Amino acid sequence: MNKVLASAKAAVALIPDGASIMMGGFGLCGIPENLIGALHACGTTDLVVISNNAGVDDFGIGILLRARQVRKMIATYVGENKEFERQFLSGEIEVELVPQGTFAERIRAGGAGIGGFFTPTAYGTLAAEGKETRIIDGKPHVFETPLHADFAFVRALRGDSKGNLAYDRTARNFNPVMATAASTTIAEVDELVEPGAINPDHVITPGIYVRHIVKGERYENRIQKRTIRQN
Repeated sequence: MNKVLASAKAAVALIPDGASIMMGGFGLCGIPENLIGALHACGTTDLVVISNNAGVDDFGIGILLRARQVRKMIATYVGENKEFERQFLSGEIEVELVPQGTFAERIRAGGAGIGGFFTPTAYGTLAAEGKETRIIDGKPHVFETPLHADFAFVRALRGDSKGNLAYDRTARNFNPVMATAASTTIAEVDELVEPGAINPDHVITPGIYVRHIVKGERYENRIQKRTIRQN
């Protein structure tokens, strides 16, 4: 089955207003730049975005926030984006802040079909208000529910037409786990190759999790830079 779409524009045409979307990346590293840009150009609105962070004002998820396309953010870190801060403080956007480890595990639980889990993280804080608590091994825990989404936008270094993906070092971050937790996963890749070109031992996300794949047209990769120690 060939899962390749012609462009990011064709991919985001599948996204309806009001959809929930997981977006991979950590900071600006490993983000699905082309899919985000195409979604912005398409003008899709009322979105629920699930992402580690909110990008910056002029890049990544920040351009969706600036265009008022996002109704709700579920995230762990929301600094470095003044427009997001403004919308948050003025009550113009709904925000659910989740501790980062809990965020990752909630997504993993969503992909694994687990109904929830107990964690000591956030007990006694605002993040635990209204949630079930339990004492386990003498320590208070908070019950957390899994995270799912209608769509996941993930970014990989290399992918084939069957949707198998391999990532580039730390650009891997949240991408693989998000690919498992959405009803429809759309992957954008730096390199599109033929099936068999990726060593099976190097496949991180098997194609069974990926519905569509697109070749990214251009990347800024603002913080993905190789640093070499000076002798």
